[in-house]
Amino acid sequence: SQSIGVLWFISIIGGCFSFLTLSYTIFLMAYTLPMLYEKYEDEVDVVGEKALIELKKQYAVFDEKVLSKIPMLADKKQH
Repeated sequence: SQSIGVLWFISIIGGCFSFLTLSYTIFLMAYTLPMLYEKYEDEVDVVGEKALIELKKQYAVFDEKVLSKIPMLADKKQH
């Protein structure tokens, strides 16, 4: 189910940009982001930790309200 979500996200992004534009953007990010991370590593780590905590909270709410009500998924979690 996670791979379906990733493929769906990629198809949405791919529909908005041409292949050349998307390739150039990925290439540019691959060379720029590591340098920026090294320069601002402490700040990025703090923001990343906060984002991870918030994502875990949001997933817990989503799990409680949506995923726990799907019988097939609820059975898998119990085993």
